[in-house]
Amino acid sequence: MRYGFGWRTVVRVIAAGVAGWLAFFPAAHAARLKELATIAGVRENQLVGYGLVIGLDGSGDQTTQTPFTVQSTLNMLRNLGVTLPPGTRLQLKNVAAVMVTAELPPFAKPGQRIDVTVSSIGNAKSLRGGTLVMTPLKGADGQIYAIAQGNVLVGGAGAQAGGAAQTINHLAAGRIPGGATVEREVPVALATNGPLRLELKTTDFTTAARVVTAINQKFGAGTAAAQDGRTILVNAPHDASARVAFLGQLQELPVTPATEPAKVIVNARTGSVVMNQEVRLKPVAVAHGNLKVTIQEDLKVSQPTAPLAGGETVVARQQSVNIEQPPGVLHHIKGGANLAEVIQALNALGATPMDLISILQAMKAAGALEAELEVI
Repeated sequence: MRYGFGWRTVVRVIAAGVAGWLAFFPAAHAARLKELATIAGVRENQLVGYGLVIGLDGSGDQTTQTPFTVQSTLNMLRNLGVTLPPGTRLQLKNVAAVMVTAELPPFAKPGQRIDVTVSSIGNAKSLRGGTLVMTPLKGADGQIYAIAQGNVLVGGAGAQAGGAAQTINHLAAGRIPGGATVEREVPVALATNGPLRLELKTTDFTTAARVVTAINQKFGAGTAAAQDGRTILVNAPHDASARVAFLGQLQELPVTPATEPAKVIVNARTGSVVMNQEVRLKPVAVAHGNLKVTIQEDLKVSQPTAPLAGGETVVARQQSVNIEQPPGVLHHIKGGANLAEVIQALNALGATPMDLISILQAMKAAGALEAELEVI
């Protein structure tokens, strides 16, 4: 019996082998354009205002230390037609001065509701159960864009009795969902003629080029052109309705972003070390030892042995200083071609996070760490 294999069968076998081999490699992730870029002019605006929270159960500002709370209360009462005799001293315990902040979303119209955050600026112990009195919220231009008022929600609790106190979460700040009403619209020039500007969230020339290619393939040549590594000019329809539909399709366009540069983030305050998957490590030898210094103070008392001897009791201080430095062991760290190998090599040192920060800095200086080291 003869066994033969035609060239078609051989091609199928090779194709199956190549497909199985490629299955071990992760496919490039394609993100939507709305996740990579924003439209120039379509942005949020920060709002801020000063107000009073009333109705607190004795947990408000201590007015002797926060005179602005009393002044604000007097001004509020005066605006409401209540005039107090001159020289009146108020002892307020249920009022707290607060700052109110909010973010005005793009295209927000008068009458819409937005969330606000209320934070104490005095020495109030808690804002739980309080009510924010009508507070105007202003933008950077000094204009009033919203009015906030409502019951403050505080995600915490506290209790105290005598000298004992217990607090859960933070009580000096809270939120009011839908607590502000938009009174003024921020104009956004989206329906005007001329090209739109897409701004990448991260400057990268490769990603900008890929975005331009994807847009031109979808909507035709000449639709988009890169101005630099962050800004892309897009020719959109002049009609407002057609431009909105065009932007809807544009934001859903899949684009494969460029690979992020290798970076290691070091937080020297907390000892945190974070690295991305592009970090590579060359073979290197590391010796890291700890210096231990111990300072001990002993008190020795010398007193007369016989009773009524008329002697004097003397206290002598004796100090001892001991320095220990264990011998440093030279560790050989193999090069890592991926993140898992880098982590395995660094864990082999057995160093603490704070020691690892010094080791990474030394590796970078020696040229063994192929990544950008950023200390925050």
